[in-house]
Amino acid sequence: MRKSPGQASGFVFDNDSVHSDELHRCITDAYDTMTFDRLAETGVTTGWRCLDIGSGGGSVARWLAERVAPTGEVMATDVKPHHIQEGPCLTAVEHDVVTDPLPEADFDLVVARLVLQHLPERLAVLDKLVRALKPGGWLYIEEFDASYEPPLLTPDEASARLYAAFLDAKCAVMRAGGGDPHWARNAPAAMRAAGLVNIDPWPRIELRTAGSPGLLMQLNHTYHLRDKLLAAGMTEAQLADVRALMRDPSFCAASSVIYSVHGRRPQAGEAEDGLRPLTEDAR
Repeated sequence: MRKSPGQASGFVFDNDSVHSDELHRCITDAYDTMTFDRLAETGVTTGWRCLDIGSGGGSVARWLAERVAPTGEVMATDVKPHHIQEGPCLTAVEHDVVTDPLPEADFDLVVARLVLQHLPERLAVLDKLVRALKPGGWLYIEEFDASYEPPLLTPDEASARLYAAFLDAKCAVMRAGGGDPHWARNAPAAMRAAGLVNIDPWPRIELRTAGSPGLLMQLNHTYHLRDKLLAAGMTEAQLADVRALMRDPSFCAASSVIYSVHGRRPQAGEAEDGLRPLTEDAR
């Protein structure tokens, strides 16, 4: 697949869209707390060198910069990095993780939030991210598995079918771009196959209600992906109706399964399970 200038292969969302700022706000409001709690478990601290790929609005990169200050460094990358505000310990870099090189064995922590499932080349990119880690460094991946996100309360059965049709169309849009909206469930095994140890998958489901950040993100998708959703078979009337449904106070749905996974690159002499082999005396 040939990509347009400045647009990552397979990525259906565009940082130049008039809807991108709102999308970044929704992601920040809905998921930053969970992301930060999980990143803190890696021990990220003063002096660490971190990489945040597909940084989007830059909220994760800014949090990391505060953790690694004053002597650490965060490199936040995106194909369109103009939303990322640079500051102390934080540098924004225009970078396509699919085609552009990364330094090897250079980072204590690499973060890939809501990126890999969009990329047809996700496994090759995963290998590149692992090689960019220092021995003992951590990779953090966060993705949605959209195979489960059913409506739970709707005004009527037709509304439930409409919401399901919207979700199906959105998955079709991702697949047409080379993405895999269900890939999150495969992330832990892919990380192990890439050579990481101490892999800790953590799935989470939340409730999406009118006005909640998670449902506002879904609502944003109906605008951000409008042309692609129409091409996938939805009509303008259906989009208008599903927007009204998601604003209905009586509506609620389960979120997709959110997988938060971190794993560590082993150090020399470390066993695959993350434990150093016993010495002969210890045996």
